[in-house]
Amino acid sequence: MMQGVGNIFKIPDLRKKILFTLLMVVVYRLGTHIPTPGLNPQAVGVLLGQMRGTVFGLYDLFVGGALTRGSVFALGVMPYISASIMFQILGSVFPKLQKLQQDEEGRRKVNQYTRYFTVVLALLYAVGIAVFLEGQPPVELPDGRVVPLVSQTGFILRLLTIFTLTTGTIFLMWIGELITEKGIGNGISFLIFIGCLDRIPTDLGRTIQQVAAGELSWFVLVVLVAVILFTFGAMVLMTQAVRKIPVQYPKRVIGRRIYGGQSTFIPLRVNTAGVIPIIFAQSIMMIPGTVAAFFGKTNFTEGLQLWLQPGRPLYDGLYAFCIIFFAYFYTSIVFNPQDIANNMKRMGGFVPGIRPGARTAEYINTVLSRITLPGAIFLAFVALMPWWLIKGLGVSFFFGGTTYLIIVGVALDTIQQIESHLLMRSYEGLLKGSKIRGRR
Repeated sequence: MMQGVGNIFKIPDLRKKILFTLLMVVVYRLGTHIPTPGLNPQAVGVLLGQMRGTVFGLYDLFVGGALTRGSVFALGVMPYISASIMFQILGSVFPKLQKLQQDEEGRRKVNQYTRYFTVVLALLYAVGIAVFLEGQPPVELPDGRVVPLVSQTGFILRLLTIFTLTTGTIFLMWIGELITEKGIGNGISFLIFIGCLDRIPTDLGRTIQQVAAGELSWFVLVVLVAVILFTFGAMVLMTQAVRKIPVQYPKRVIGRRIYGGQSTFIPLRVNTAGVIPIIFAQSIMMIPGTVAAFFGKTNFTEGLQLWLQPGRPLYDGLYAFCIIFFAYFYTSIVFNPQDIANNMKRMGGFVPGIRPGARTAEYINTVLSRITLPGAIFLAFVALMPWWLIKGLGVSFFFGGTTYLIIVGVALDTIQQIESHLLMRSYEGLLKGSKIRGRR
């Protein structure tokens, strides 16, 4: 392992990519601590800290705490993620957009449309945040002082807040694309990955303090560590698990050359939808808390929140159902068996024992539906496990399934890209840690 890490810095191109990525990460983290002009970061942090069970809390999780700090990067890259998901969904509805996504030139146009729509979404999010914060009463800080959330009210403050937050999102979108082009890994995903790491040091420190103070026993700590390690291992396994469908291509004679005659496979991922089903399900389950935060507590919202508290059977059942539903829904959007079957038929490929065309598409869809179920059930387990740990072991921090799924997924993707650079230059893989092969 250490030998493999050392090999990274022996390749000038890879070394530059990693250093550039780290530099962009430093820029991003610095920006998450620069307050937006006109906002009181402490007051914003206290207000939004009281709303962790709402959509604001979920949003803050993905932007690395930038929202509760009231920073210039408070919106993060989530408008870009929302725009990308929206275009994926629209691509399955409108054939023209779907056709654009099938070739390189068309994908460039779709990416350009996504950027434009990101700016529109960022403007809408920024307007909502500016109006919401301006309409809130002063909050009490931990030291007892009562301070307003904004330094002044009016059109100028709104305009300044909207401009700052929107510009911050555009800047982060640019940084993400720079990382993808000149760094290592997918830039946008990497920024979300860094944001998800934000709370881990705090959670570790709080756990150590609890053990030192005797609030958490060593037995509970050992059980907690074992559960976390097991869960991480299961996440890695489920993220990389694929069902391979064999495909045979016949031999073709073109001129004096023989092409084809080879066997390959179609890799169907067990967890094709990734972390998206949990995000969608969390957004739906947080609607009651968000409504109560906006419109105040009434008998209806309080009763709804009481029944939909995490850990209650109704909440757990609805949450698991939503995750399983969105796992199938999003998988049907991002993976089209009919296109795969048509491409295979056009190239002369076939699944042994299955007729090409519609029967092949039906077979692939059946296999995909079967393997999606265990993946969706695993996602539901990972999403519900934090509440079981809090209730069963008395853990004070939230071991978020969404956060750690993102961390595992992006980390594996980045490691695979680093390994591909090593193997291309006759080095063995990062995780093998053996000697260098071939030329330097």
